[in-house]
Amino acid sequence: MKVPLSRLAHTRSGDKGDAVNIGVIAWRDEHYALLLRELTPERILDFFRDRVRGPVERYELPNLAALNFLIHGALGGGGTVSLRTDAQGKTFGAALLALDIEVAPDDPPL
Repeated sequence: MKVPLSRLAHTRSGDKGDAVNIGVIAWRDEHYALLLRELTPERILDFFRDRVRGPVERYELPNLAALNFLIHGALGGGGTVSLRTDAQGKTFGAALLALDIEVAPDDPPL
């Protein structure tokens, strides 16, 4: 079964120069392993492929049941030099919540 990421987590995003920083926090601790499995740097890069020119780094925060993604080359130069509508990357986290996540029968219930 596929569900949007928003059923499993919430996000917060912002800019770090020309990079976007997205925090993904599980609603329930037992869904953290599912986020680890499904939210790979490659998958995040593929999701934002038309907006990103650099690599994606993933940082794991198991004590918070959270992941942090640093997406390089995502803001057209960043801040005051960017011509993008969202030069600070505030909408990236909200956009990521639409990503479909595969939930297996043996995963914790939603």
